[in-house]
Formats: sequence, structure tokens, C-alpha cells
Amino acid sequence: MVVQAYILIQTEVGKAADVAREIADVSGVTMAEDVTGPYDVIVRAEASNVDELGQLVVARVQNIDGITRTLTCPVVHI
Repeated sequence: MVVQAYILIQTEVGKAADVAREIADVSGVTMAEDVTGPYDVIVRAEASNVDELGQLVVARVQNIDGITRTLTCPVVHI
């Protein structure tokens, strides 16, 4: 089963659109949109397991220039 998550991202001022565009090209990202509110970009991502999801966030997403903070919210099916 695929593990899915929303990644809520805060960026440097004026960087939201650039960050969303760059993240959209990352393998495993299915959606990336710049938004208003306490977060600047919301990403939907998927991976084959939790470890792969963690690697996606730490190794690929958090290394994008302009990101100041992330919050990963795994999707659960209750």
C-alpha cells in the first residue's frame, strides 16, 4: 500500500511560488500549490513506505532553497 502525506511548508517572504514550482518536479510529489495563511505551500506526496516518505521530505523537499519549515501530515484511513 502507498503511504500518502500532506507537507505544509513555510517559505522565505516572496518565495512561495518558486518553491511550489520546484517541488512539483520532485519525484513522489503529486501536487504542490502556493496558498495563503500560516503556510505558504501545501504539497501532496506519496511513497512506498514511511521510511521512503521520510527520505523524500528530508533529502529532497527540505533541501529546496527558500524553505524555512515543514510539517508532514501522513494520511490515515480510519
